[in-house]
Amino acid sequence: MNVYRLDPLQDSRWERFVSTHPQASVFHTRGWLEAVRKTYGYQADVYTTTPAGQELANGDVFCRVKSWLTGKRLVSLPFADHCQPLVDSQEALDAILAQLEDATRRERWKYVEFRPLPSEDSMFESAGNLSKSESFLLHIVDLRPDLDGVFRGFHKNHVQRKISRAEREQLTYEEGRSDALVEKFYRLLILTRRRHGLPPQPIAWFRNLMQCLGDKVTIHVASKDGQAIASILTLLHNRSLIYKYGCSDASFHNLGGMPWLHWKAIQEGKRLGAASYDLGRSEQDNAGLISFKENWGASSATLNYYRYPVQPARQFDSDWRARILKNAFSRMPDSFLTASGRLLYPHIG
Repeated sequence: MNVYRLDPLQDSRWERFVSTHPQASVFHTRGWLEAVRKTYGYQADVYTTTPAGQELANGDVFCRVKSWLTGKRLVSLPFADHCQPLVDSQEALDAILAQLEDATRRERWKYVEFRPLPSEDSMFESAGNLSKSESFLLHIVDLRPDLDGVFRGFHKNHVQRKISRAEREQLTYEEGRSDALVEKFYRLLILTRRRHGLPPQPIAWFRNLMQCLGDKVTIHVASKDGQAIASILTLLHNRSLIYKYGCSDASFHNLGGMPWLHWKAIQEGKRLGAASYDLGRSEQDNAGLISFKENWGASSATLNYYRYPVQPARQFDSDWRARILKNAFSRMPDSFLTASGRLLYPHIG
């Protein structure tokens, strides 16, 4: 079986294919790939068994990450929790994998990484020389019931009452894609990343998402007396609503701004036809984050990443050098912290 490579930003077949494939997510779209390219310089490639001149029957998309710091690699996809290979058979997956194995040796890639959905693990368990590199939990809230039914699935104390508190506090709500909302979101993101001892993503990343994804991306902001106190960024494609980023001012956490924003996003997602709310991945030892997501009535499944050749992932939190960096990031002035993000993120996709 022959395998072909195409540029998803130039070949119009890819966007047509993604728009109708039932397992395609916003991460497969031309808009996401273009935002990644504009911000970080990663070139995208799709591998398919469909020859030129025919509508695509399958495809697996990767970005080329070329870093002097972390090495050259193919990742499907950088900054995406999951990116299901859109293949129609084990035979097609095996053919694409064989091509990638050859390219890895020929072009001296450090590794190739797949991030499939949990439902497709069996295909990857059977796929040649791939091995698991990392495992997470993926959390999905079922939005198919009516809004009252969805709300009843939330934890009474940790979610329902906090939403009620936010409503009593008369928080104000904004949503959209304007530069002003990006600025509000980013100010809160700096506060949040500092609390976690991490640099923020470059603000150009969020501006490019707004420009490249259009109405597939929304920033939601909660304010108290005119001051932004919490914000989330969501993505929508087909019937899947994805919570991608969240940030807040910790001094206002008692007002329930973050739960209220999630509820607002769910309501809007339901109106637009979303059938699921993807809360993203959690490290399996992060009990607090797992509990937070389960409080929304989310179901959890193991999310496995696969690599060729086997390259066990480093555990950031177990590295003493990383702990020193976290302490340094938490103390940096804003200008140094944001500059660190601009310098580091191109190397970590």
